[in-house]
Amino acid sequence: MGSTVVHLTAGDPSPATLALVAGVALAKAVSALAPGVAVTLKWPNDLLVGDAKCAGILLERTGNSVVIGIGVNLVAAPDLPDRPTASLAGEGRGIDRDHFAEVLAIAMVDAIWTWRQEGVGSIVRAWSPLGHPVGTPLRVSEQGIDGTFDGLADDGALRLRCADGAIMLIHAGDVELNRPRQEGI
Repeated sequence: MGSTVVHLTAGDPSPATLALVAGVALAKAVSALAPGVAVTLKWPNDLLVGDAKCAGILLERTGNSVVIGIGVNLVAAPDLPDRPTASLAGEGRGIDRDHFAEVLAIAMVDAIWTWRQEGVGSIVRAWSPLGHPVGTPLRVSEQGIDGTFDGLADDGALRLRCADGAIMLIHAGDVELNRPRQEGI
């Protein structure tokens, strides 16, 4: 879809939380242009339709600037062997790319303003009702840790409830929905 550059200023919240900012803006844009399509945010950087990935967010920091890249499957979704994917057109919502970009840009300006003026807590409160439900089984890929989603911490970290009841705070990493394995796969 495109990229946005955020030039960091003194007093800005943690740049890592810009993934949550972008997720809130992305969900707002999709909801405005594809009403009725139920979307969920998967921490920290995916937008899902059902259990299928429809959009992704990537942050790249260089000095005091962060580039936020957003890819959205507007027309088609790639066929991936490791996860289901979706497109908005596949959900019956054909959306013009340029119009989507305009709506997303407005939502990004609003979300970045909120992040700067009201802090991460405000973004966490906006993200939480859009995120996967508490209790969703998750896996932190790098560490091979399974648990369930227990909301977000005040700083935007994922709270992972382990089988023994302990809460781990995950500040970065690849988090997957932990789907039951199918026989033979």
